[in-house]
Amino acid sequence: MIVILALLIGMTVGWYRAARLGGVARDKVQYAAAFGLAFAMLGLFATVIIERLA
Repeated sequence: MIVILALLIGMTVGWYRAARLGGVARDKVQYAAAFGLAFAMLGLFATVIIERLA
């Protein structure tokens, strides 16, 4: 669940960042994908750490 939420948050952050920098639609999609993957990886690590500690 954390991974999916992190993915969605990352995609949203990436989309808004590209929009703020004046990017076109392809730039927004690329930023959303990159940020989504990065945030999903962080969410995966967080999930593993939480499961190991619990």
